[in-house]
This record gives sequence, structure tokens and C-alpha cells, in this order.
Amino acid sequence: MRSTTLIALGLCSCALAGVTVQKPGLKVPAQYQSNRAAAEKIFTTSYSAYKEFAFGHDELLPISKTSEDDLGGWGASIVDAMESKLVMGLDDLFNEALNFSSHIDFSVIPAGGTISVFETTIRFVGGLLSAFELSGQQHPILVTKAKQVADKMAFAWIGASFQSSNDNVLPYGHIDFSDNSPDIAVTNIAEAGTLSLEWFKLSKFTGNATYGDLTMKSVEFIANLARLAARFIDPGTGQFDGAYVGWGGGSDSYFEYLLKYARLTNTNNNIFIDTWKASSISSQTAIDSSIRTLLKTSTVGNHAYLADQDDQGLIRHVGSHLACFYAGNWLLGGKLLNNQTIINIALQLNDGCWNTYAGTDTGIGPEGFAFISSDGNFTGDTVTADEIAFYNTHGFYITSSDYIQRPEGKQFSLLESNFYAWRVTGDTKYLDRAAAAIASFNKFLPPPDHVGFASLNDVNNPAAGFIDVMESFWFAEVLKYLYLTFDDPSHISLDNYVFNTECHPFKAPPALNSYSGSGKLIPQKPFKAHTTGSPLPAISPL
Repeated sequence: MRSTTLIALGLCSCALAGVTVQKPGLKVPAQYQSNRAAAEKIFTTSYSAYKEFAFGHDELLPISKTSEDDLGGWGASIVDAMESKLVMGLDDLFNEALNFSSHIDFSVIPAGGTISVFETTIRFVGGLLSAFELSGQQHPILVTKAKQVADKMAFAWIGASFQSSNDNVLPYGHIDFSDNSPDIAVTNIAEAGTLSLEWFKLSKFTGNATYGDLTMKSVEFIANLARLAARFIDPGTGQFDGAYVGWGGGSDSYFEYLLKYARLTNTNNNIFIDTWKASSISSQTAIDSSIRTLLKTSTVGNHAYLADQDDQGLIRHVGSHLACFYAGNWLLGGKLLNNQTIINIALQLNDGCWNTYAGTDTGIGPEGFAFISSDGNFTGDTVTADEIAFYNTHGFYITSSDYIQRPEGKQFSLLESNFYAWRVTGDTKYLDRAAAAIASFNKFLPPPDHVGFASLNDVNNPAAGFIDVMESFWFAEVLKYLYLTFDDPSHISLDNYVFNTECHPFKAPPALNSYSGSGKLIPQKPFKAHTTGSPLPAISPL
């Protein structure tokens, strides 16, 4: 049942004037509509298990029937799932989460140690503010709590004073709330550059522009360093650490937010859309750079993928489920730019990622995989005879066989991109794929004699057992993307909302007629050598 709150607020609106993303008049055919209830059933079954064995803690361990607190100990699954309950019309569960969230004390970290500024922003700040907005802005305590935790995280910018006239440009990745001290260490562009949507909304709801300005300047700084930014960056020096480039973990959501910030804010500052185009298109621009340098196809099956480029400039023919978000991001960008070439490539990339699902015994994709292209098969690791044999059958081979409950790479990124593909094209093959994912989840993820849904040790061998974790983003991303795929497309429409990287929807203003940007190019500066001392992974880090 749809939330009466959302209907009363008129949030199921139709397409706006200006550029549109969704296919006009899109409807879910009757034969697919039962899948929405099936996705909701997985959600309620999972949440009931969390409530019984882990309520108040970050995440459930469904095998051992206990809990873990690796996200601060503030009840991440409750906050991350809160607005999903509104989307699904589970108002009683929302009210329970609202009451819990109203009493969280963000001045301390119950689990001790440090917290990730990135994870806390996308899950807690994003979850609280999205729930505030979707509930009709009736519960200002949610903004108060988001402000409380953001005020503590703002100390992560302390120490990044490499320019005396421009202090606090880049945040450090982790911070200790007990003394407000950041962990002085190299971070990555995803951690430093994936805060802008949430903190912009916080500025809007508090009336304090400082939050949005702080994070916007971080993104601007990275964008001014390079068109296609390297993965690692040192807030203490303001320079990239190495030259590793890719759309996988550590870089992914930086590129994602360049585009989404432009759409959410309708800013007249063209650096965001210009840099995104440059990261996705030629050595003259980012999308352009990716198409010319990183876009590859497999020699078996002709599957499209985006490779990585390492510190030495070598192409690594690797992929990860986490990186599979790029198809959805490129679909959104292609529609906003009215660029059919980007849309076509995005659909090919989506098919390439889906093949890594279809090629396993469970129908669930592995965490990491690799390819062989016409220009080689280098990954940084030795390719085994078994991997070659698997590749010759499936057009990819598995480098990390576990499955952790994700939508984009790990299962959510792909389900995210599949959702975008359905809403953009109206092709029912994407509904078939989402229905197959639901069936695989129900068949392979419930652990026998235990509770909830777990992760898998090996997606190509279900007998290998389970990983004892049920992630908070299982509620926020995976199941919400599945639910929305089969929901009325006018509900949480891509023409009216922008999703943060944790699938928390933010209401967007009416779309502009064009998001073409200025067309000006960002100078590409040389990268410095990688100095962190740790070896680069053979696959994109998660």
C-alpha cells in the first residue's frame, strides 16, 4: 500500500517542463506488478529479523543471530531504512524509526574509535534528510539530528591547510568525535567528493549555507586538478597520490555526484557538468576520456566494460559490481545532455554488467571480475587456466566470488542501473532481470535454520556457505531499487528526484531545458607517484 503521506503531499507528480529522463507515459505491465509486493516482502522479512536480534545496532548478523556496530553504533539499519518505509507505505515502521532517530546522540560514537565521514554522510545525513522531505517536512527533529552529526563531521576539514589563503578545502576520511580530531591520512576522491548532495540539502533545510559551501568547494578543488581525477588524494597537500584512474570503488561516487549535483541544484556553475562530461567522454573531456581510454569490449561475447588505468598508465581489464553503477549514471547524464551516444553506450555497459549475473550458478553477480579484450588481459594478477576456461564460456571470469548485498556492484549497483534502464527505455527485459534477481535472492540468500538474508561466499557455488552480515544498504538501496523498478514510474520519478549514492531520494527543482555546460576544458595536470605504501589492488577497491 502506498504511503498516504506521499499521496497527500502530491509527490507522485508527472514529468516537469524542461529536459526529461523517464520515458513519457511509462507503465508497469500487469504481469510484472506482483514483483513489487515480492520486493516488499523481502524487506519486511529482513527488517523483522533485524528488529528481533539487532534493533538499535548498526547491522544484523543473521547466521549468529547477533549484531555488529561498524558504522558508529547509532542504529544504521534503522536510519538507512527509514525513508524506504515511507516509499513502501510502511507507516508504522516509519514512525518507529522516527521515534528511535529522534533520540540518537550524535555527539559521541557508541562503538568507539573513528567514523567514516563518507559513510556517515550518505547513510545518516542522507537518510534523515530524505525522510524529512518525503514525510512532508513534518518532523524537524530529523534535520536537527542531521545537523548534529554534520557539525561534528565538519572538523574533518581541519588540518587541510595546504594553502594559507584557502584552509579546509578537502576533508580527511575519518574522524574521532571524542576530541574532534581527523585521522590524518591519504583519502580518495569518493570519500572527499561524495558529500555535496546531502550537505546542500542540509543548508537548504537549516538556512545555513556553510554546509553546502564546504562540500561544494571540495568538489570544485578536485575538479580543478584534473578532468579525469586519480583515485587517491592527500588533503594535507591538496595533490593526487598516484595516477590510478577508474570508475570503481574509491572513485565511483565522485563522478556520480558531479552530474547529480548539477541536476539537484540547477547551479549556473558549469564546473560540475563540464567535469562529468570530461570524465565520461574524450581526452578532451571526463566522459570523453573514459570512452576513448577505458571503454573496452570482451573478445568473447562482445561485452562492454570500463577498465581501470593504473599508476604506470597500463590498462587493467577489471570490473566490480560496485562499478556497475556507471551505466545508470551515464543514462541519467545522456538524457540530461540529450546525447544518444552516451545513452547507447550506457545500455551496452549495463548489458555487460548483467552478463556477470547471468553467468553464475546462483544468478547473482560476483564482487570482482575481469575480461580479455583485443588489447590484452592484464589485471595485475596471473590469469589461471580455470579462469580462461570460464571466460571462454561466459565472456568474463571471476576474481572475487563473494556477494555482499549491494545494488550497484555487489548487487545494488547493477540493480540501480537496471532501474534506470527500465525508467529510461521502457524495455521489459529490465523487468525480467529484476524479477530474476528477486527469485535468486529468495532462493539463495536466506540461510537455513537462521534469520533474514545473508551474503554469499561464492556466487558460483552456493554450497560454499554464507557471509554472516545483513548490510544496512540492503534496506536502503537493494530492496528499494527493486521495489521502485516495479512501482508506478510516476512515484519517485527520475524527472522529479535525484538519488544520493545510498538511494535516498531528494526532491529536485524543475529541470532546465539544457545541462550542456560551458564546453570549457579543465587542464589535465600530471599525476604524482603513488606514495601510500600499499600495493594497488588487481580489482577496483570496494
